[in-house]
Amino acid sequence: MTRPNNGVSRRTILAGGAAGLAALGMPTILRAADKTLKVGVYGGFFKDSFDKHIFPEFTKATGIAVESIAEPTGEAWLVQLSQAARAGVAPADVSMMSQTALLKGAAGELWAPLDLAKMKNTASLVERFVNKYPDGRVAGIGAVSWYITLVTNTKVFPEAPTSWAALWDPANKDKLGLLALVSNSFLLEVTAATFFGGTQALDDEAGQLKAFEKLAEVKPNVKLWYRDEAQFEQALKSGEIPMGQYYHDVTGLAAADGHPVRSTFPKEGGILDSGSWAVSRASKALDEAHVFINYMCQPQIQALMSRKVGTSPTVRRDLLDLTDAEFAAVSSDIPPIVPRYDLYLSRADWLNQKWTEMIVG
Repeated sequence: MTRPNNGVSRRTILAGGAAGLAALGMPTILRAADKTLKVGVYGGFFKDSFDKHIFPEFTKATGIAVESIAEPTGEAWLVQLSQAARAGVAPADVSMMSQTALLKGAAGELWAPLDLAKMKNTASLVERFVNKYPDGRVAGIGAVSWYITLVTNTKVFPEAPTSWAALWDPANKDKLGLLALVSNSFLLEVTAATFFGGTQALDDEAGQLKAFEKLAEVKPNVKLWYRDEAQFEQALKSGEIPMGQYYHDVTGLAAADGHPVRSTFPKEGGILDSGSWAVSRASKALDEAHVFINYMCQPQIQALMSRKVGTSPTVRRDLLDLTDAEFAAVSSDIPPIVPRYDLYLSRADWLNQKWTEMIVG
């Protein structure tokens, strides 16, 4: 797998960070053809990888040229798409959207409903990667996914932890690096999965408060609440902060480069985050968009992205030609912890307030 220069771009953008804004600029048109599709993807390494390894193959197979556009932050891009759609304009026909941004866009009827009958390859998808409007219309299709796992420095922790409960172990006082936001750390979901039987424990406010109270017990163990992923990665490699949560593929690349780090899928599962393809209702290229999404759902293309971009497949494993080692580099067979994106839409202000009061304040 190609080592990313800045493998954090797509995630920082998803989490609402400022990284990737600098990557916004001239779009890349890969080949003149009779038809052109404007596709928005996360900037930096991510866009570069798609431009080099993925989009040319699509154009070769379909004759549809891709004009790829580096998206700014998820929220900023959503605002741009929404304002443009009101004027009947689509800055991109198809965009890769975070799950929370997808839900917000759906609330404003921003996405053109998709026809699964025109995209036979969507039958290969894991069911969770078909995003629907409340009335059952299809709003988005899983493009890529990636895992946040429990990571450790192997010199400090010769034995790999087996459970997220290790974060709460008093022996790990002042040893943890954890993501700083309620909406990108997904630590409420981790708490619910580890101690309360699953993320359904977060269905009501009483359950959410119980999860906050339990999560607050982890605070003495936290040395760094991080927004800058490079800062934590460096501290993990050096052993200064020898345990925490981080991206499975990036940790694996660091280990392959000889650093004393490991990524572990705990028995409760890794955190599975993802981005989905969605089509602006203002797009005039709905037919081409269906062809594109159908193409991207092919198992061989999902496998190609795993090898070249470092993403976890959105199709079922039994359909993939990835070796066990290739699959393990990006994914796991342990059922994942899937974030409760609905809460970050319906309860955002309350969750952020409680997070500040009880966790990071």
